[in-house]
Amino acid sequence: MTTTTMKARVTSFAPQFLVDDLDRSIAYYEKIGFSFVEPWEGFYAIGHLDGLEVHLKEGPKNPAERQWRRDNEHLDAAAGVDGIEAFYQHCVTSGVTIIKPLAATEWGTKDFYIEDPDGYIISFGGHADGDRVGERPR
Repeated sequence: MTTTTMKARVTSFAPQFLVDDLDRSIAYYEKIGFSFVEPWEGFYAIGHLDGLEVHLKEGPKNPAERQWRRDNEHLDAAAGVDGIEAFYQHCVTSGVTIIKPLAATEWGTKDFYIEDPDGYIISFGGHADGDRVGERPR
């Protein structure tokens, strides 16, 4: 008898954010480009964007901890983006709250930080548009 060994592969990894107002949070993440279906029992929603997910759950959180994370630039999530400059312009045009503008990093990429309505900080980063991995930024 032979056995087939399948190599395990993680297919998604999504943050779950506690939010005060689910409808407000869904509207905010739609500005970024996420799409949602009807929330589950009115308190839980999953957004999809390019094969990635964000989970939003209406529930209490610790305001002091949120402020401490913001004051110390502790990220709640980080995302890699192909076409970072175009994505940044999309976010600016869509009214996404930018707390750190797009800038070059010491490690040869560009990144920017956003803050959602509940204080979650997300970094988006990638190589300059048109650059390939291993190339120096222009």
